[in-house]
Amino acid sequence: MAIDVVMPQMGESIAEGTVVRWMKKPGDKVERDEPLLEISTDKVDAEIPSPAAGTLSEILVKEGQTVAVNSVVARIAGSGEASAPAPPSDQRAARSERAATPPPAPVQKAEPAAPAQTSEQRAGSSERVGAPPPRATEREPRTADVTSLDERRRTKSSPLVRKIAQENNVDITQIQGSGISGRVTKNDILGFLQQPATEPARASAPPQKQPQFAPGESVRIEPLSVMRKKIAQHMILSKQTSAHVTTAFEVDFTNVEKLRRQYKDAFAERGVKLTYLPFIVQAVIAALRDFPILNASMDENSILYHRDYNIGIAVALEWGLIVPVVKNAEEKNILGLARAINDLGERARTKRLSPDEVQGGTFTITNPGIYGGLFGTPIINQPQVAILGVGGVKKRPVVVENEDGDFIAIRSICILALSFDHRLVDGAVADQFMARVKSVLEAGQFTM
Repeated sequence: MAIDVVMPQMGESIAEGTVVRWMKKPGDKVERDEPLLEISTDKVDAEIPSPAAGTLSEILVKEGQTVAVNSVVARIAGSGEASAPAPPSDQRAARSERAATPPPAPVQKAEPAAPAQTSEQRAGSSERVGAPPPRATEREPRTADVTSLDERRRTKSSPLVRKIAQENNVDITQIQGSGISGRVTKNDILGFLQQPATEPARASAPPQKQPQFAPGESVRIEPLSVMRKKIAQHMILSKQTSAHVTTAFEVDFTNVEKLRRQYKDAFAERGVKLTYLPFIVQAVIAALRDFPILNASMDENSILYHRDYNIGIAVALEWGLIVPVVKNAEEKNILGLARAINDLGERARTKRLSPDEVQGGTFTITNPGIYGGLFGTPIINQPQVAILGVGGVKKRPVVVENEDGDFIAIRSICILALSFDHRLVDGAVADQFMARVKSVLEAGQFTM
């Protein structure tokens, strides 16, 4: 009996999806949960695994075609059922056979996607560094005899991955899996095998993919991806909608840097990388409480005030930009914020975000300074009314004032730039908001 593969419902507001590429061609054998196709929606890109083992008998939706959710895009012939004949060689060549990692929202009978905010993340609002380590965020397996993370990784890896591991004498449990519940994919193990014995530190800004020019070709034309088209439309819409104004403040991060150095090892022992962002988020929330107009949105005749503080964190991807949202960020301490930011960023880069995790933001923070930028003038993420751009933290000589007079000291300085919608936010209010953010960061009093 043939099994239908359908365009999944990737969120309540998602009505359609675009097939970006097929990873298999008709006639290919597929394993259950093996990556089958990649789709793109208004909110998120995702790689969809096969709902069953068998043979891909028919592809009904071509690459680049957009269809409604729940539309049948392909069929899989189960064991013992003959598959449809493969297409001509020129059509087969058009199919991408690259393997990729599966998303958290399978089409049928697979593990459900992780919620927008896991219980471990919510627990981060009250836990302290000295408390016992949190439970692993892996879901409990369905079978009673598989209990450990290592066993789950081995169990959820495909026969091909296990075969490659056996042939190369690799302990699969030592590989960081990027699939569902830590599942080690073909890309994971091949990437592990290609690493040199001592891998050098990676650059913070990896080079972009170079265009491949044909002989005699001076211009290479490449269609925009679905995500890039959506980004372009969203940025133009924002400029046409909001009256953008930017104000920049110089902020002394010396006390924040001291706290980061003090706690980073303890956080690392819990598997959490401590950056400046959690401190900035906590300072922003303190300022939003005092100036709620910055946490609002507006329609033609009304101001919409938001009770929750849902902070979007812009994440740069090789193929575009996405803004996952830390929901109810006001409930989290620095550890909880760091864990949530790390988790959302990693899942954004591995295409494992759910659509709900990129919706509902009330204020956005973007961090171009991670690559050394002094500051930027970011575009507002509609329908919000403000976005904070974070520049690089640099050591500089500055004049410090105290009761004994002025002196020059080396301080860690960062420029924060707030773009705000002047239709709703006055310049004085924006500067007062930024002064509050500055005072919280410079005081260095945070809930760790």
